[in-house]
Amino acid sequence: MRELQYRLFFKAFSNNTRFEIINLLKKRPENVKEIGKKLGFEQSRVSHNLKCLEDCGFITAKQNGKQRIYELDKKHMIPILKNMEEHIKMYNKRLKNCGVIK
Repeated sequence: MRELQYRLFFKAFSNNTRFEIINLLKKRPENVKEIGKKLGFEQSRVSHNLKCLEDCGFITAKQNGKQRIYELDKKHMIPILKNMEEHIKMYNKRLKNCGVIK
């Protein structure tokens, strides 16, 4: 059961659209329209992926009038992202040379 949870976590995280949204939300909270504009994605694509990220607990949303403002779950996601970045820096060459994941 735990293996499935890890797979689901990384599947949600590894999607290119969701990963770009996560990186954008690291900087500041945004609404769906601004996310789409900044990333060059259609609003429906952004909305679909925001739903996934919210359902998976990666982001939170707050209502601001008619808009929903999306924000990265800083308490949990920032440390995860920071640890991943440190790992990538430390093992960058080995990651690039891994013949299994290419």
